[in-house]
Amino acid sequence: MTKKIILDTDPGIDDAMAILFAQASPELELKALTTVYGNTDIENGTNNALFLKNKYQLSADIVKGASFPLSGIPKAPVVQVHGETGFGHIKVDKQSTNHLDKRSAAQYIIDSVNAEPNEITLIAVGPLTNLALALQLAPEIAPLVKEVIIMGGAFGMNEHRGNVTPYAEANIYADPQAADLVFAANWPITVIGLDVTHETFFTQEYLADIKNNTQEVGEFIWDISQYYLEFYKQITGSNSCHVHDPSAIAYAISPALFSVRKGPIHVITSGPATGYTLQKFDNVPYMNDPWSHRRSHQVGASVNSEALLALYKKTLLDYDKVRHTTP
Repeated sequence: MTKKIILDTDPGIDDAMAILFAQASPELELKALTTVYGNTDIENGTNNALFLKNKYQLSADIVKGASFPLSGIPKAPVVQVHGETGFGHIKVDKQSTNHLDKRSAAQYIIDSVNAEPNEITLIAVGPLTNLALALQLAPEIAPLVKEVIIMGGAFGMNEHRGNVTPYAEANIYADPQAADLVFAANWPITVIGLDVTHETFFTQEYLADIKNNTQEVGEFIWDISQYYLEFYKQITGSNSCHVHDPSAIAYAISPALFSVRKGPIHVITSGPATGYTLQKFDNVPYMNDPWSHRRSHQVGASVNSEALLALYKKTLLDYDKVRHTTP
C-alpha cells in the first residue's frame, strides 16, 4: 500500500533531488508540493515546483505557501548554496500558473488532512512555517495526520551540530518559532537532521553514474548538482555533497534504514542559540522540566548510508526506465 505524502518544500537543488525521488518511488503517492521560502524566495521556489510538474508530468498539486517566517521578518535566501533562483546554474523559464492551486499551503494541508484523516504523511524539507500556520488555523488536524517527517535540526549526535550557526540547522533557524510550535503539537514526528544527513554523501562519481545510466532524469540531477558541489567543495574540500532532503524521502520509503532516539523536543527561539534543537531522551524526572508535557518524537541517530545510496540510485534508474518504455 502506497504512502500518501504532501511534500512541503523550498525548491532548491537537494529539494529537486528529493521531489524526483518521491515521484519515482512506487512506495509513495506524491499528492502535492506545498512551497515555502528558504533556499530561494517564494516566487522562484513556486516557479521551480511548477517547472518540475511540467517537466516530469507530476500529478501532484502545486500550492504556494509562506513567503516569510511567523516573526514577519523576511529571511534572505541562501544564494551561495542554491544559486539566484534555486537550481544553481540552471535558469528556469517563467512557468504558467494555470495549474497552481488557489488555496494557501496551510489551508491545503488542513483540507487534505480533513478529507483523508490518518492517511496523510507530511514531509517538510524547508522552514516549518506552512505547518505552523496550518496548526494555528486548525489545531485539531494534528491527531489526524498519519506522520510528520522533518528534514531539519541538529542534536549533536555523530558530532554533528549546526550548519548556519554553531548549533542551528538552516530550516529550523529560518523560523524557530514555527519549529517550536510544530514540535509542541500532538502529532507523531520523525526528525531526519544533520546527525544523519551529514553521514551520507552524493559524490560526483555517484551522480555521474546515475547520469550515465538514465536517459534524462540523471542528467537534470547532474546539471543542478554542479553548483551545489562547488559550494560543498569550498566547505569540505571534496567533490561531494551531504544528502539532506532525499534522506527524509528515504525514511518515508524505508524507515529501517535509520535508527532513532526518542523524546520530546524544544527549539531555542531567541539569543545566540536561536534555532538550537534540544531533545530530552533520558526519561529522568526533574523538578523543573518544560519537556515533560510535550509528546515524544523520534530523531534520526544513525543511517545505513550504503543502503540509502543504493535505494536512491535504483529508484531513479527504474523510474527513468519506465518513463522511456511506457507507450
